Amino acid sequence: MKEHLEELLAQSILHLQRDGVLPADADIPVQLERTRSPEHGEFASNIAMVLAKQARMAPRQLAELIINKVPKSRQVDHMEIAGPGFINIFLQRCALTGVIKDVLRQKKKFGRLQRGGRNRITVEYVSANPTGPLHVGHGRGAAYGASLASILTEAGYKVQREYYVNDNGRQMDILAVCVWLRYLELCGESVAFPVNGYRGDYFFDIARIVRAEHGDKLRFTSFDVNEGLPPSINDGGDGEVYLDALIKRAHQLLGEEGYLVFFNSALDNILEDIKVDLADFGVRFDHWFSERELEESGAVQHAIDVLRENGHLYEKDGATWFRASDLGDEKDRVVVRENGRTTYFASDIAYFLNKLERGFDTAVYVFGADHHGYVARLRAAAQGMGEDPDKLEILLVQFAVLFRFGEKVAMSTRSGQFITLRELREEVSTDAARFFYVMRSHDQHLDFDLDLAKSRTNENPVFYIQYAHARICSVFRKLDDMDLRHNQEIGNVALDLLTEDHEMALMRNISRFPETIESAARLRSPHLLAHYLHSLATDLHSYYNAHQFLIENENLRNARLNLIYATRTVLAKGLGLLGVSAPEEM
Repeated sequence: MKEHLEELLAQSILHLQRDGVLPADADIPVQLERTRSPEHGEFASNIAMVLAKQARMAPRQLAELIINKVPKSRQVDHMEIAGPGFINIFLQRCALTGVIKDVLRQKKKFGRLQRGGRNRITVEYVSANPTGPLHVGHGRGAAYGASLASILTEAGYKVQREYYVNDNGRQMDILAVCVWLRYLELCGESVAFPVNGYRGDYFFDIARIVRAEHGDKLRFTSFDVNEGLPPSINDGGDGEVYLDALIKRAHQLLGEEGYLVFFNSALDNILEDIKVDLADFGVRFDHWFSERELEESGAVQHAIDVLRENGHLYEKDGATWFRASDLGDEKDRVVVRENGRTTYFASDIAYFLNKLERGFDTAVYVFGADHHGYVARLRAAAQGMGEDPDKLEILLVQFAVLFRFGEKVAMSTRSGQFITLRELREEVSTDAARFFYVMRSHDQHLDFDLDLAKSRTNENPVFYIQYAHARICSVFRKLDDMDLRHNQEIGNVALDLLTEDHEMALMRNISRFPETIESAARLRSPHLLAHYLHSLATDLHSYYNAHQFLIENENLRNARLNLIYATRTVLAKGLGLLGVSAPEEM
């Protein structure tokens, strides 16, 4: 409906341009907004106020000319000029009742748009380092990214969902060494475990798997391990230096083949656990992209070569630097260290270039709020490689803080003291977790109330929405119990009988669903859909409490059944896009 009305106004503007009222070469965006009250129509446009200066006339005078040139439409009752020059659009009743017919005809396809055209988008989200189980901090990025990808797909974009596996670099070496040390403990060796190592119990589980496969043949004495190492934190030393020395010692003692036993076992087991965890959370990916393969393929060197060819690299202190400060970043960045190894930033550059070379028009990154520094540096890298920086979108997801009994739940990742995503799901359910994570804008901090998420009350928004869907299902079960049938054809013919305020409110809200999808996709804001569903559920509950559906009047009964059937369809569709189920009973 919104697109239809925008087209009507666009045709009117075209007529005024042909008549010389408006410049023929003017770029004229037609924008419509929903009115706050039906008294002011269904939609309003400020187009006359925007164009008044170009037309050299008062906004209200131009608004009258625009209205007079609008083509006739059976959907539009009339238009009015309001205030300083707003154009309020009043629809015919058939425009609202027609939406119900559309839902019944299109079913799950209702709300699907073609706004995306041929635009190919890759959305990368979660991408947690495979150094342990996913925790609640990863959950918000997972829920947001998955919901956004679904909404973009519904809006007509060709979307690929991608997880970037950080299976290379120092953090993975620390992971392998921590598993090795736990293995040695299981073999009976008394080894000092680094204070700043990964301390979760799952490292013992992985070490047990290694020992079951290899026995004690990879065992070394604590003397072999500790001989000549620098002091640890406990001995007043530098913890990071100590960790680097442990990594080097592991390579020396185990050799490349032995070291890879621990490295690959840790990576494979943790990554498989992550995949299972995300699948159980209703989060899926089309591609798991390996950082190690990125480097081995020569993509990192390729990106560095492109920057060099474009004149954006220089040498300093034995390292190779990217002149990022010339392209909007706060400082220059090292891409090759003095020891010849490329940096994480070099891999980030290569990964972005790789996405574009795979044919994607837009690369969307869903990062945690602590990655805010990536925005300027990656945009600078895009420019440095001769690419349009607007092809890059970095969406920062703020932190979620858990509360139980009104108290903040303390967590620490490195110490292993955290609540896993799996534990959260088991406590509050996947549905509640998925909805709570996206019910606030991703750029706002989220206080996650565990007690509210578990409650079966109307104050729990996900329960409230699901209960609306279940209530409608209960009406159709009662219909069967009464040995009656829902006749959609009769209901469609009788839709004009729906004149109650609650019925009009529901029809108006259902008609907003496609617009909500469009806005949520354009603004990258799944929370708009969450708010919409809550609003639709409110209208349904009000209608349910005020009126009877299974009445004797066959025409009105079927018209009302058509209305709530359409409501149920939209509720289920919207919940599904957010990764939430639509139960038939509560």
